Amino acid sequence: MIYFYTTACFVLTLAFGFALAVDFSGFKRNGKNVTVTVIFFVILLVLQTVVVMVFGLEQTRRIYPLIVHFPLIIYLSAFLRKSLLVSSVSVFAAFLCFQVPKWFSILGQTLLKSDIFPFIIFVLSMGACYFLLKRYVVIPVSNIITESRRSCITFGFVPFLNYLFSYVSTVYTDWLASGYEAVVQFIPTVVSVFYFLFAFIYHLETERRSQTQRENDLMKTQLKEAKTEIYALGRMQEQTRQYRHDMRHHFSLLRTLASKGDVSGIISYLQLAESDLDSITPVHYCENETVNMLISYFETFARQEGVSLSVEASVPENISLTDTEICSLFSNAVENAVTATAVVSNDVKKTVQIRMTVYKEKLLFSVENPYVGNIVIVDGIPQSERKEHGYGTRGISAIAELHGGQAIFSAQDGIFRLKVMIPLK
Repeated sequence: MIYFYTTACFVLTLAFGFALAVDFSGFKRNGKNVTVTVIFFVILLVLQTVVVMVFGLEQTRRIYPLIVHFPLIIYLSAFLRKSLLVSSVSVFAAFLCFQVPKWFSILGQTLLKSDIFPFIIFVLSMGACYFLLKRYVVIPVSNIITESRRSCITFGFVPFLNYLFSYVSTVYTDWLASGYEAVVQFIPTVVSVFYFLFAFIYHLETERRSQTQRENDLMKTQLKEAKTEIYALGRMQEQTRQYRHDMRHHFSLLRTLASKGDVSGIISYLQLAESDLDSITPVHYCENETVNMLISYFETFARQEGVSLSVEASVPENISLTDTEICSLFSNAVENAVTATAVVSNDVKKTVQIRMTVYKEKLLFSVENPYVGNIVIVDGIPQSERKEHGYGTRGISAIAELHGGQAIFSAQDGIFRLKVMIPLK
């Protein structure tokens, strides 16, 4: 009876480990893959059965890597087109998954003192373990080991050492059963070392992904604000073209007034023409023409929304930020501020205060505006409930961090404040 249970465990173990190894490797289910994989499993099962019948269970355990694990690695590499590293880690990870069913089996044998109940517990725990792994673990593990060589090696380190330790200390020697202190402490030591190594690597990966996210946000905001800049330039160009087109009419009218000797009419008309020309010319707030153009554009935008701008700007002609970065910073901040201010009640002064200056080789930029509702700030960034929104605030932070500065958002007593500090090279 014990021989039957042991043989059955061998068969179930093969099915459990085979299925997990294939799933971990990123197996794509289609007619051809499923058929060939089932045929290969049957071949391994027959090979294992023959080896058990010829050499016995104990000898089969010793050569199990040669008759099952190594062929499975070759199969995953050759037929499923996985790298040897991914194939090996998939097999080692599947082997590691046996620990839970094995532990439950040992627990059942210790508590129940029976042959059949540990077997039943082993089968049930193996089925439950496979269900949970298949549903919650297979996809994340597959993504990790197929993402990059480094992530595959990092993840596969512990499964490989567990695999090596299990065969060396329990199959090929009796070191673990003999209670050698160094052997007993090996796995806890490996786990503890890997735990902190994983923390370090996870930190590096998090930093890399954060940098990638900042770059993506920056690209999205730059694209958005480049469109704003192009629109502003196009609008001014169209007004200029229209004004030039009308110049001949202006000259014709001036000639008529001059022929009549109407000097006051000429002066009045020239004043009107001058005001029209000023409306399409950016206000000269500072030496930086990009900032002047943006202020001029958003003054018009704010006026259309029923909002006034209070601007203090002192920015030199050349700074280390590109025009696109200046445009992204200014446009995202001011557009959000004007939009938020436009919806406040009429009894609140609808004014957006803007300050941009350079002080001690640092660009200082601040925006204050009234708002209504609730503003949720998570990890220092205001969150937007609208889909495809929120890139602006993240883009502002991304630009500041890119240059070693910072952006601080705050909302209190109905006033939203943005403060940006960027060191200038």
